[in-house]
Amino acid sequence: MISDPESGEIVCGSCGLVLSDRTMETRAEWRNFGAETAHRTRAGDPASLARHDMGLATVIGRENTDARGSLLTATVRSAIGRWRTWDSRGRSHSSSDRNLQKAFDELNRLKTKLNLSGAMMEKTAYVYRKANERQLARGRSISSLLGACVYVSCRELGSSLSLKDIAEKTGVKRNDLARMYRIILLELDLRVPVIDPVMCMIRIANKAGLSEKTKRQAIRTMDDGAKKEKRAGKNPMGFAASILYQACITSGENINQRTLAEAAGVTEVTLRNRLRDFRQTGMIGCPVSQT
Repeated sequence: MISDPESGEIVCGSCGLVLSDRTMETRAEWRNFGAETAHRTRAGDPASLARHDMGLATVIGRENTDARGSLLTATVRSAIGRWRTWDSRGRSHSSSDRNLQKAFDELNRLKTKLNLSGAMMEKTAYVYRKANERQLARGRSISSLLGACVYVSCRELGSSLSLKDIAEKTGVKRNDLARMYRIILLELDLRVPVIDPVMCMIRIANKAGLSEKTKRQAIRTMDDGAKKEKRAGKNPMGFAASILYQACITSGENINQRTLAEAAGVTEVTLRNRLRDFRQTGMIGCPVSQT
């Protein structure tokens, strides 16, 4: 087999049959822009949905020198300055482009606050672009729409971030985020998966400082509850906290309900209600402590 990286073909060396004409490019992305081969530069950053121009726009540089390194004359510098001004204005010539530019600037700030991965950034940008095409941003704040898009991406990618966490970092009320989230699901016809309680359980256990033995016991109990379909319609954080508390009782680890409730972001009443439901349905057999 003969591989031709220039044409992207794999050809049989004996009969000349083309087996594939769309092979993947695996060579380095180096581009030689200078006379010396030692000075190599990459072609640039990859295209990204998290940029208002997807990273494909050209930018006039700020260096006021020519190709030989000589300083430009005052007349040429003045002309290039006007070109830079019109170039920056041309990149955001419509209200939709300006909206995307502001939204993705805020998304870059949320990336650090919420510790978002690259996949979450791309998914959030994709959902926001679809919402912007449906003109859902009209009459609504960018922060609320962007926060709801972040929550959609977290649900689809299996993250344990809640609306409360996003509301704290974006400065938007949780009820406003929830309302915007429902609008996005309705208008874009999205089907988001159910939150995995295991992710919530690990997060609560790490925050409360529980042992590995308790975590494993809680995961086994949760798997039994999932088979019996006892978690449908329940708050995943409250569900996970109640299972963790029962696992602490089973393994003998000393912890009170207030600590677990604060780690999960729910009330002690919610925790006790879930425990009572589990005891009544036979999911757990140990008596429920009220400490």
